[in-house]
Amino acid sequence: MSDKTSKNLAQREAGRTFQRSSKSIAATEYGQAQEAFRKNYERLKAERLAREAAKSDDK
Repeated sequence: MSDKTSKNLAQREAGRTFQRSSKSIAATEYGQAQEAFRKNYERLKAERLAREAAKSDDK
C-alpha cells in the first residue's frame, strides 16, 4: 500500500510541476505576442502619420 501512496504523491508532484511550467510558458508566449503586436501597431501608426503629413505638405 505504501508503494501506491508514494506513486500517487510522485504523480501529484510531477503534475504540479508540469502545470506551473506550462502556465509560465503560456504567459511568456502571450506576452511576446502582445509585445510584437504593440511594436507593429506603433510602426504602422508612425508610417501612416508620416504619409498623412507628407500628403498635407504637398497640398
